[in-house]
Amino acid sequence: MSVRVLPRLVVTGASGFVGRNLLEAIRDRFSIVAIGRRSPSRVGAPIHPNITWHQLDIADMRPLAAVFAQLRAGGGADLLVHLAAHYDFTGEDHPDYQRTNVDGLRHVLELSRNLGLKRFIFASSVAACRFPRPGSAIDESAPADGEHIYARTKRLGEAMVVQYGESFPTCIVRLAALFSDWCEYPPLYMFLRTWLGRAWNSRMLGGHGESAVPYLHVHDAVAAVEKLLAEPDLAAPGEVFVVSPDGATSHRELYEMATRLEFGRLGVPILVPKNLCWVGTRLRTSLARFTGEQPFERPWMARYIDKRLTVDASRTRGRLSWHPRPRLEILRRLAFLLENHKSHPVEWDRLNLQAMRFEAVQTNLRIYDLLERHQDEICHALAEQLVSPRRGPRFPRYEAIPGHEHEWYSRLLLHSLMNTVRMRESALFMSHCRDLAERRMAQGFEAEEVVHALTTLNAICLQVLAPLSTPLRPEDVDAQISAAVQFGIDAVEDVFERTPHELPADR
Repeated sequence: MSVRVLPRLVVTGASGFVGRNLLEAIRDRFSIVAIGRRSPSRVGAPIHPNITWHQLDIADMRPLAAVFAQLRAGGGADLLVHLAAHYDFTGEDHPDYQRTNVDGLRHVLELSRNLGLKRFIFASSVAACRFPRPGSAIDESAPADGEHIYARTKRLGEAMVVQYGESFPTCIVRLAALFSDWCEYPPLYMFLRTWLGRAWNSRMLGGHGESAVPYLHVHDAVAAVEKLLAEPDLAAPGEVFVVSPDGATSHRELYEMATRLEFGRLGVPILVPKNLCWVGTRLRTSLARFTGEQPFERPWMARYIDKRLTVDASRTRGRLSWHPRPRLEILRRLAFLLENHKSHPVEWDRLNLQAMRFEAVQTNLRIYDLLERHQDEICHALAEQLVSPRRGPRFPRYEAIPGHEHEWYSRLLLHSLMNTVRMRESALFMSHCRDLAERRMAQGFEAEEVVHALTTLNAICLQVLAPLSTPLRPEDVDAQISAAVQFGIDAVEDVFERTPHELPADR
């Protein structure tokens, strides 16, 4: 009986909103190499035999190159969907726009040269384009000429993708503003929270309430990407697809529908002139320096009041034989969003606050990378401190352990700590330390000796990384490593506090 070989697909940004939904939809049809900043368990991405997960930052070339080297050694890949991107709503030129949207993309493109790809699919956004003139619309021919820092980096990204089209087939997918039945689109979440609450500004809309963008359900976005995966030869070299409904939905339309669904009557908004909105956001942003709470609305947003990001995606619909489903249209779907808000408020807030969280390159991944680079130095220093300390207490039981065994256990201990830092799951290190404590207890060690080994490891890690951790703050490094070690110490002390008959028999 022949075994069906699944096409191999690489997905960057797999831990993001679109990424985890795409994995859920296609996990049975592809052999997937998923690359993301966060662990699948942390973001609710599917765990599946067809998915191999690599938690890393695409701006760090070394670990990314190692993954692609494995891919090449294993026969390359058929398709790559690049979803990784940085975006926030502060309006500030954060370094991660360059690191992720430009440098990280270039790394992925360069490493993809020898994979034998049938198609490189680059996720861009309709927000990369300038707002069209009144009465006109953005279509597939529109340039990526937006003014926002995100738009500028997407313009660079699209140009790079076209350039690398000489090495492998590429195409560009410009997505509308994506939402789910749980919302998960920060501006919409903030609108609903304000309009349906009792805040002083719950009835206020900027300008005439005609600020508008196109909204697309994430399931429709995934369906469009699936079309391209199923027919990789469909797209012309460097072709642009606009994956969006036609038109745009205004704040007033959203406000009226949301208030009617929530309160049973059509809400009447208070319209605030554009200039007053700019002054108000400036004032609230300035006050945040004293209150410590930055408002979501920022002064840069005022320039887009009453502008409409109108779209004409008719060509894409024809090319892909795809269209947004009417039942998933934003105004129709608001009822489902609000039902989830009422029925599952904790999960609603969890998902939306996760979506709103500032996704800079995560501190834990940078620390993990530093630990990995200096693991030999750390392990050697730990073994030396335990066997022949220059200062501090001496522990004869450690001195009695053969040198090669010291090296082995030191490396296992450090790797467990590294994985805990990478995954941000303290249970991993606690489990390792619990097993270690049971083993040492059976060898006649005292709790003090095992705890000393952990505190020594902690001190060595902090000492080795201190001059290397720029731009990380020392307190960030300390929090990531020391917190994990403290959990490990607690697990050790818990084991030693138990009576011998409570320990596993094989220990």
